[in-house]
Amino acid sequence: MGELTDRAKAAGNKIAGAAKEAAGDVTGNDRLKAEGAAQKLKGDAQNVSGKVKGALGDDI
Repeated sequence: MGELTDRAKAAGNKIAGAAKEAAGDVTGNDRLKAEGAAQKLKGDAQNVSGKVKGALGDDI
């Protein structure tokens, strides 16, 4: 995956994770809140991966 792909997927995971967290908070569903938090962390990791690929090139 390239830098832009990683960053796009990161944005999607952050948005979806935030929505799950909010829905879990509103409904009192702790499992959904935890899933949302985990998905946001996955997005953070993908964003870091994209930044590294951007700095070092997509060949890594």
